[in-house]
Amino acid sequence: MTTIEIVTSFFLIVGAFFTFLSAIGVLRLKDVYSRMHAAGKSSTFGMISLMIAAFIYFIPEGIINVKILLAILFVFLTAPLGALMINRSAYRTGVPLEENTQQDDLKEMYKDEKRESSD
Repeated sequence: MTTIEIVTSFFLIVGAFFTFLSAIGVLRLKDVYSRMHAAGKSSTFGMISLMIAAFIYFIPEGIINVKILLAILFVFLTAPLGALMINRSAYRTGVPLEENTQQDDLKEMYKDEKRESSD
């Protein structure tokens, strides 16, 4: 096994692990906010690791695939922002927090908006 294959295997295993962990989090966590946290963070890391593995695998053949690098950048920028927007939309439409939630950071930010909509 060459060094490139070992490094590629490492990134494939890490990517598969975090993608699997994200899927379990989406299925097992109780509220939409926790689920989106699992989907937004660990799945992004998993997908980036898988794409890095694909990028590294083709380097010895002299292929530098810019499309994979652009895909890594695109996923890195859009996946967490998409999860944030879904969480904010859920909060603004009144999706309840899980009953054991201790802290509500958005309550102060949106209290004026809720007051205006009730008028």
